[in-house]
Amino acid sequence: MIPAKHSLLLTPIAMARVDAAAAATGQDSFGLMLRAGEAVAAAALRLYPQAMRYVVLCGPGNNGGDGYVCAEALARSGTAIAVFHFGDPSRLRGDAAVARAAYSGVSQDIANYLPADGDVVIDALFGAGLARDVPSEVAEVIHRVSSARIAVIAVDLPSGLDGATGQVRGAAFRAARTVTFMARKPGHVLLPGRDLCGEVEVFDIGIPWRQVAAEAGPLCVNGAALWQDRHRALDAADHKYRRGHLTVFSGPDIATGAARLSAMAGLKAGAGLVTMASPAAAIAANAVHLTAIMLARLDTADDLEAYLQDPRRQNFVLGPGFGDPERARDFALRLGHAGRCLVLDADGITAFREQRDRLAAAFDGKATRLVVTPHEGEFARLFPEIAKDATAGKPDKALAAASPLGGVVVYKGADTVIAAPDGRAAIEEHAPPTLATAGSGDVLAGIIGALMTQGLPAFEAACAGVYLHGQAALRAGRGLTAEDLARAVLPL
Repeated sequence: MIPAKHSLLLTPIAMARVDAAAAATGQDSFGLMLRAGEAVAAAALRLYPQAMRYVVLCGPGNNGGDGYVCAEALARSGTAIAVFHFGDPSRLRGDAAVARAAYSGVSQDIANYLPADGDVVIDALFGAGLARDVPSEVAEVIHRVSSARIAVIAVDLPSGLDGATGQVRGAAFRAARTVTFMARKPGHVLLPGRDLCGEVEVFDIGIPWRQVAAEAGPLCVNGAALWQDRHRALDAADHKYRRGHLTVFSGPDIATGAARLSAMAGLKAGAGLVTMASPAAAIAANAVHLTAIMLARLDTADDLEAYLQDPRRQNFVLGPGFGDPERARDFALRLGHAGRCLVLDADGITAFREQRDRLAAAFDGKATRLVVTPHEGEFARLFPEIAKDATAGKPDKALAAASPLGGVVVYKGADTVIAAPDGRAAIEEHAPPTLATAGSGDVLAGIIGALMTQGLPAFEAACAGVYLHGQAALRAGRGLTAEDLARAVLPL
């Protein structure tokens, strides 16, 4: 299936292969560069018609070639321009050299650029292919431009950003607009890259989409295309058990709120029936707050074994406010060995610090039945050797964790990554910063659990759950609390 254009992400290496494939099939590569550079010039004129001067910063590769094309197009339009180069322009090769030769003006060394009022900077230095820290001369110009608050339009990606990870390599421009070509890169949607790109415009320069899609990897932007074919719509003959039974484990009497948030979110997300499995000491505290959510006493392993005698009880959330790591481990392992599905969050994740292999073994099997939802700290506790790898991007870390675990990893944050053990991964880009509030992760765990009760496979349920979580936050608006978030959840 050809991926949707809005969800596809290409790594810089994959994009280079697309360019090579286009050239190999007879496309004029310089013609592609012309369209790219002219698209940037058009964006500059459209966005900043009041500019006193367009300053084009050209690098030593094809990104610089795009810049020279842009400069020539701006010159033809009659605007004031100035071009500054990094590196020796005489050493340019291929299409970049042709673009430089076709530029009718002069350029100066980048060290000579001093920002002036009315400037608009067009950053065509490095683009998405940068894989090292920017040179000191470039870092100095970035600092000057930032200090002067000059508007920046980035060509492909703001220079200084790693296109594969979204991480800053020493220093990076903060662009108001980024113009990229054919498809976005991971660096456009992963933080801090997403914040530094400004609004991203994807311009089609004419490469056949089949050649672009052929290089699409398993990483994409999270969206409905990932789960819509697997989601079963409501049917007139449905009843509560057909919509699924979700069980959420409560913590002790002084820590019941987190589990109730999960349970309420699960009910709102479409589970037909939600039960709070509560210790006897917390029954009264939970009963005061629960109406549509059922309540069951469950203290010991024997209680759990008896509870599992009902085959309709297939899906569980464990961890929010649970405490007691030994009991959390015991319950989770019993659920795994019993063939149940589990969303493991919060205290449940921490309970398996240094015992991750036991968790993986309990949920081993053909179908993925385990979803873990760590934030950064919990991820480091469960996967310490992966978390400390400073060179790996967030998707790489999430995938490296999901594979040995045999479960889906929802690596939470403002750029949440959902990774499956089969190598698929998705990045959520629409979750608002208001989700940075206590209890929001408990709500997410309940949503994912509810979607699994409705028959969505683990990866699809996690992707859809992250999406619904973000949409609920957008509906709840500023100042939301976790209670507001749970109430704002809507089913698929």
